[in-house]
Amino acid sequence: MSGLKVVAGLITMLVPVLCWGHGTAGVPDDPDNPRLIEFPDVPGAKTLVVDLHSHSVFSDGHVWPKIRIEEAIRDGLDAFAVTEHLEWQPHLADIPHPDRNRAYEQAVAAAEGSDLIVIAGSEITREQPAGHINAVFITNANELFRPGESPEDPAATVDYYRAAHAWPAAEAVAAANAQGAFVFINHPDWPDQRPNGLAELTELHEQLIAEGQLHGVEIANGASFSAEAFAIALEADLTLLGVSDVHDLIDWDDPPEQGAHRPVTLVFSADASSAGIRQALFDKQTVVWFKNLLVGREAVLVPLLEASLTIESARYAADTDVLEVVFRNHSDAVFELENLTGISTIEHAGQISVPAHKDLTVSFKPGLRRSQLKLAFEVRNALIAPGRHPVLSFAVNAP
Repeated sequence: MSGLKVVAGLITMLVPVLCWGHGTAGVPDDPDNPRLIEFPDVPGAKTLVVDLHSHSVFSDGHVWPKIRIEEAIRDGLDAFAVTEHLEWQPHLADIPHPDRNRAYEQAVAAAEGSDLIVIAGSEITREQPAGHINAVFITNANELFRPGESPEDPAATVDYYRAAHAWPAAEAVAAANAQGAFVFINHPDWPDQRPNGLAELTELHEQLIAEGQLHGVEIANGASFSAEAFAIALEADLTLLGVSDVHDLIDWDDPPEQGAHRPVTLVFSADASSAGIRQALFDKQTVVWFKNLLVGREAVLVPLLEASLTIESARYAADTDVLEVVFRNHSDAVFELENLTGISTIEHAGQISVPAHKDLTVSFKPGLRRSQLKLAFEVRNALIAPGRHPVLSFAVNAP
């Protein structure tokens, strides 16, 4: 009997722990965390790190929403969305949830006490011509899908998907827009949707864009980048987006020990708020950060580059005409610069690599001392259009 009492006592002690198992995310304060994604603010706006496409066990992901939130906080994200497939529900037999807002609610609860902004979103899942479409800043996910007649076996996920698939995608997109959502095309280059791997707008996409119901397109998703989607975004005047679309652990997709990071959208917002992010997305104030590549419209990207790479000092080495210029990198990018000045350097053969968050001294040889000179560089790890790199110029005063 005494043994039973001990077991009963242990169970009583464990009950609160079990009840709190899906509570708030606990992330250690680690300033040396290699996962942190950091870029400077730009004039007139805050630079916010955002991921608007991810999944949990409430659709076809493999972790609870709390884990998604913990990962987002560890990565230094400012805003994050769990965007479950509304129609594709492979775990429905194990996790029945007629309320499609549950993943968002769980994510909000997990983020309590943190600065992370959790954005409500869902993925409208169809075959072509609609393909997959994300809607974020929604107010009720349940209004974005019609489940159709459910199969007798809840594990018959394909039958469930087909029944839900019958509701026209255009009507689901209209329902999202009625809620004031920001709506974008997902991974338009995926071979399961485009066997040749080339992104292309369908007639339905073109119709929705003309009606103002599609606002953006993913140009980077997980491990893939689409130059064709980038070109489409520029031509169709769509917002540029980079997303993780994470299903498993983010550390599996982008191992931090290998220096990897999730693809994200850098959003230039008036403030760190949900409303500010939403407005900035509609205003196309975004740059995509994919691997070591920064991609954006020239008017939006160049101010970020200018804030990220500065000249801290310039002086002639003692008794020489060699100008020592100290560059400072304030960002996570390793800047790959092609020297366009016509002035050679001692250490670099035309190509200069400035490490992330570090200083680099470059010795230029102008021939004769000049108190003022202009340096210009093509930023090779940045794109303002497919195949086009921006140019950064610096006016240098050398005493």
